[in-house]
Amino acid sequence: MAFAVSTQALAAKVALSGKTLNVRKNAAKAVRNTSVRAAVSAPAGLKAGVVTGDDYKAVVDHAIKNGYAIPAVNCTMSTVTNACLEAAKKANSPMIIQFSNGGGAYNAGKGWKNEKDQKAAIMGCVAGALHVRALAEFYGVPIILHTDHCAKSLLPWFDGLLEANEEYFAKHGEPLFTSHMLDLSEESIEENMEISKKYLERMAKINCFLEVEIGITGGEEDGVDNTDVAQEDLYSKPEEIHQVYTELNKVAPGMFSVAAAFGNVHGVYSPGNVKLTPSILGAAQKYIKEKEGLDTDKPVNFVFHGGSGSSREDIREAIGYGVMKMNIDTDTQWSMWDGVREYVEKYEPYLQGQIGNPEGPEKPNKKYYDPRMWTRAAEESTVARLLSAYEDLNAMDALSK
Repeated sequence: MAFAVSTQALAAKVALSGKTLNVRKNAAKAVRNTSVRAAVSAPAGLKAGVVTGDDYKAVVDHAIKNGYAIPAVNCTMSTVTNACLEAAKKANSPMIIQFSNGGGAYNAGKGWKNEKDQKAAIMGCVAGALHVRALAEFYGVPIILHTDHCAKSLLPWFDGLLEANEEYFAKHGEPLFTSHMLDLSEESIEENMEISKKYLERMAKINCFLEVEIGITGGEEDGVDNTDVAQEDLYSKPEEIHQVYTELNKVAPGMFSVAAAFGNVHGVYSPGNVKLTPSILGAAQKYIKEKEGLDTDKPVNFVFHGGSGSSREDIREAIGYGVMKMNIDTDTQWSMWDGVREYVEKYEPYLQGQIGNPEGPEKPNKKYYDPRMWTRAAEESTVARLLSAYEDLNAMDALSK
């Protein structure tokens, strides 16, 4: 595979001045050096590395046509990101690497408080995206860069990300990120659409896609607590989904996806506590097809939020109704910890001091407490969990389909 990755790209610096996010010229040059001389193709004729615009649309169309969905993992550090890239390579399948607001702030370093201007979250997400762009083609599969829930109160974060996209587009002819999510589900659907259309119009100019949410995903994630919402708000109506489709289709046809509520809950719960109703999605597809007089049976690209802990049966049914992306966060948080937990349990006698273990009082323990050892255990555990997710999503070896 012929490509040249500049080590400078890994040290690309992002400067924030006032409310404007600027990528310095030398950093932009470093990022430019991560580009391949010619586009590298993955199996199935899809582009390898970060995909945007038409290349992203080709990946989504391939998923819908071949009956699989793509896992989307919230990443908070390079250890999680690298596990996602490794899992995608092993599965021979696309992967969505996404950053939440809190995850972006963490990635920037917790020594920097994320203020109302959201600079820490913006910079952390941009840094994460640059890291992925420096490595993605090396793994030989399509990678989608995305950001997760953005409520109305977090719009300064969204604005900063779009500014970064626009600057990147001006230099490279594509956005830094593939897509972003607006979650205005707590607002009226009229206000949700008014704001979403404004942003989609701006995003379409740089070939950046939008994900919107209607209804409410229950549970708690990344500081957003919906554990006490009314049950009826956990289930979207076909008429609401149709309204979203018609409003956004006027602005940029095919450049949006919809996270509709069908009983989804963030977190993981005992069996029986979450009642998913994927048929809501099927009913909406049928309703829109009939109302709009369309030929396609799946006019809407749906997103499945709260995927952790869901049964394979529910997941596969949802895919059959047009789900092309499923979010996984809680389960990968656990897999990271579980890998570390098992490592500590296995090597506990070697982790009690720098020197001295069962092999002798003078024996050093550096090779056991080296962070690369126990973070690698976390990566391996997470790769295993993601390979299981690929199976659930009917996406193993998807690029050979």
